[in-house]
Amino acid sequence: MFDYSARPELLKDRVILVTGAGRGIGAAAAKTYAAHGATVLLLGKTEANLTQVYDEIEAAGHPQPAVIPFNLETALPHQYDELAAMIETEFGHLDGLLHNASIIGPRTPIEQLSGENFMRVMQVNVNAMFMLTSTLLPLLKLSQDASVVFTSSSVGRKGRAYWGAYGVSKFATEGLMQTLADEVDTVAPVRSNSINPGATRTSMRAQAYPGENPLNNPTPEEIMPVYLYLMGPDSTGVNGQAFNAQ
Repeated sequence: MFDYSARPELLKDRVILVTGAGRGIGAAAAKTYAAHGATVLLLGKTEANLTQVYDEIEAAGHPQPAVIPFNLETALPHQYDELAAMIETEFGHLDGLLHNASIIGPRTPIEQLSGENFMRVMQVNVNAMFMLTSTLLPLLKLSQDASVVFTSSSVGRKGRAYWGAYGVSKFATEGLMQTLADEVDTVAPVRSNSINPGATRTSMRAQAYPGENPLNNPTPEEIMPVYLYLMGPDSTGVNGQAFNAQ
């Protein structure tokens, strides 16, 4: 496990947007960021899930989060502009962006992978991630110390059979992370890094490995140290790096 211990007020007064915040790693990250003082913007497709995370953060007495229902699969360019305008109006800037939302799609040989399924995975995992990054970058540049964290995978660092669209999308994720990191290096107070969560006890992992005993994997809460490290000031100057949560 990544060795880092965060102080309680690590993220005080920071505004952080988390995609896929309704469940799994995204929900854990949102609650963890809030517990360390951040105002968390909960972005996701299913409003009921986001509301549950919102209620848990509120009940714990942490800074009031915001719920942003947003479908990354169907969102049009003008909706990203509206999202950025809303965040600017309500919060003035953005200190952190955690790209967590993604879908697996069918795990089949490339020969049997339909173009429709390939494009759906790329839409959520790559296109939407690019749109959010490019649209929110001006707000991140208004921060004194902003961090963009991309969620990668071991299959996005070395190709593996039958991971098709998902694997390709995670290679693209690493590429976008590195490209952004090189662009902002020394010219903007923004850093860009990626995290490979590794095998974690989530519904997505269960979908990919139905025969696996989930109790052998750590919970999302247990892999949070690297998520805290990259979102807080202790990682200032760390840019363009690929991290492993475990």
